[in-house]
Amino acid sequence: MSSAAPVRLLLVTPALDLAARQGRFGSGAPCPEHPGLNGLDTGAWAGRTLDEVAAEDPAGVSGWLTDPHCAPPGGESVAALTARVGAALADLAGGRHRLPVEQAVVRAAVVHALELPHAAFWRLDVRPETVTELTGRAGRWNLLVGRVPQGD
Repeated sequence: MSSAAPVRLLLVTPALDLAARQGRFGSGAPCPEHPGLNGLDTGAWAGRTLDEVAAEDPAGVSGWLTDPHCAPPGGESVAALTARVGAALADLAGGRHRLPVEQAVVRAAVVHALELPHAAFWRLDVRPETVTELTGRAGRWNLLVGRVPQGD
């Protein structure tokens, strides 16, 4: 974190859009105030379903799902996303931040904040229209689990 001042970070996931409801890869939705928290760049897979990509490139999909350093063609790996999100968290000024982010960004933030292995990324389910709260200071983060959103 950029200062010793406490940070309260509320990561808000949007409702699923039509493409997400159809199971299509996104293209890295922006987080306007913090570009380091933009969504996962799925490169050439953007706009396609997992089934479509797996039918064409089963080894690529398998690698991406099992090797955190494997990336979609022209996209970014889970390890790269986690590092990018971690750097953005470190740069947050003290205070309260409420940011709209993709589910993959929430996963990466939790993996980074709790110093989990990259494999944990795929084991975290993030519901749409929820808030995930991280608090911390001086590089130490805590995850608030089980909070009910109340219009913060």
